[in-house]
Amino acid sequence: MMQGRIHSFQSMGAVDGPGVRFVVFMQGCPLRCVYCHNPDTWAPQGGTLYTPEEVCDKILRYRPYLRNGGVTVSGGEPLLQAPFVAALFRLLRGQGIHTALDTSGVGNLEQAREVLAETSLVLCDLKFASEEEYRVHCGASFEQVMRFFKLTQAMKIPLWVRHVVVPGLTDRPEQVRRIAQLAGWFGNLERLELLPFHKLCMEKYERMGIPFPLADTPEMGEEELQRLQCICQEELGKTREHRGGE
Repeated sequence: MMQGRIHSFQSMGAVDGPGVRFVVFMQGCPLRCVYCHNPDTWAPQGGTLYTPEEVCDKILRYRPYLRNGGVTVSGGEPLLQAPFVAALFRLLRGQGIHTALDTSGVGNLEQAREVLAETSLVLCDLKFASEEEYRVHCGASFEQVMRFFKLTQAMKIPLWVRHVVVPGLTDRPEQVRRIAQLAGWFGNLERLELLPFHKLCMEKYERMGIPFPLADTPEMGEEELQRLQCICQEELGKTREHRGGE
């Protein structure tokens, strides 16, 4: 009997894809991003065990609210439990429910392919723009993320890219331009969002006895974020125009 480890559920999410979403947060993550908001999802042996059928039944109770939305599986890192997510998405799509995968793009690409075959939309973080930055600040591989992006494009899965803007770390205009250039080369890109760094996670770190690496970093201001968003969209337009001319 297939089971997955799930951290928690959110029945009426509004920021994890289009419309009202039922969000499933999977347990376990191989990354250690310096600005991670969910350290309680790291441990792969935590969470509660469910079968795909049990989760599907729970979701279907909320079906009237999901008519213009759907279900998003997030984490942690959902691709760590790819067979479970693929099975859940298969059940949901059989019910005509929109499925979104919220991922960092790490994991086994062949298993990811099975998940994407049942995925209506991918939401993927593009945390940094170089291998060195990914290694230092996430413990992950930039090249792996790029391979995942290429897979979504090959399979023609609509893609939303998100980038967290952290003062003093990812907020230089040239960094934002590079993120826009990278994202803009993928023909399945539908949206590129800059997300502000916040420290709402501090309480979790304190409760778990883990030091938060960015405890002394200020939160991202809305005015500066909007300025960078304009730079991002301008660069994205240039990249798409250049791509279309080739």
